[in-house]
Amino acid sequence: MKYIFIVNPKSRSGKGKQIWNQIEPELLKERVDFDVYFTKYQKHAEKLAAEITSDGDEHTLVVLGGDGTINEVVNGIRNLSAVTLGYIPSGSGNDFTRSLKLPCNPKKALQNVLAGTRTETLDIGTVTAGGETRRFAVSAGIGFDAGVCWQIRQSMLKKWLNMVGLGSLSYVGVALSQLAKEKMSAMTVSLDNGEVFRLEKTLFVAVMNHPYEGGGFFFCPEAKVNDGMLDVIAAAGIPKWKMLYLLPKAYKGKHVGYKGIHIFKCREVRIEAESGLPVHTDGECAVRTDVLAAGLDAGRFRVIVP
Repeated sequence: MKYIFIVNPKSRSGKGKQIWNQIEPELLKERVDFDVYFTKYQKHAEKLAAEITSDGDEHTLVVLGGDGTINEVVNGIRNLSAVTLGYIPSGSGNDFTRSLKLPCNPKKALQNVLAGTRTETLDIGTVTAGGETRRFAVSAGIGFDAGVCWQIRQSMLKKWLNMVGLGSLSYVGVALSQLAKEKMSAMTVSLDNGEVFRLEKTLFVAVMNHPYEGGGFFFCPEAKVNDGMLDVIAAAGIPKWKMLYLLPKAYKGKHVGYKGIHIFKCREVRIEAESGLPVHTDGECAVRTDVLAAGLDAGRFRVIVP
């Protein structure tokens, strides 16, 4: 079997390259048949995945990067069902790893990939917003959570914290800053079963394929990666001071049941806001828009799990 590695050397402020320097000697020692491609710019992983899978054959792709790299690869794959994915995490959020209980230690993650004893078939979500359709593996959102992602990209905080191994704290710091300035908007959430919810003063709506997003927020504890459903969480009508109380609770899933926290299950959802708001897919900045439609991709792919 040949393994094709797509490596983001700049993930986690250069940690990706360091991790590859640990991985490559192991591959050579074990005489593993592999090719490796290094990403050089934003969305390069998407282009590489498209080129690799354009032949229609089955491939085992191994991604070394963060959730954003996973997102790019998922969007590039031509035929999801023809791909088996291995993952060696080098990001700071690592919600994809957290949900699937994949090893975080690089060498243990490699051992898991090479053993390949078990795979799990995952649903993949799709979002249409601002005239563009993209897949997501973990989550997509509009409003506050997307605003955090936009701010993270511009902030030096994440880079500094990554350098001392505390990159996930950058999400907390930026979230608190973003909470203070994020505008609340009335939103209408329409589910595929015909139910329609008008939510006033909505901070955000997130569409979840995994239970975690944003570097460990346990927003939808009952979300399953392969149940053919999406979980939707909305935070609406909650004073910002109370959100300061609820956000820490969300790391343990203890926010569920509080007034203003709404969770739905569906296969398709349409979210309409009163004004243009930021949108993200797997933490990657997408567009600003007032309408987001999400559903499930017709294809699914296999991920190597412990």
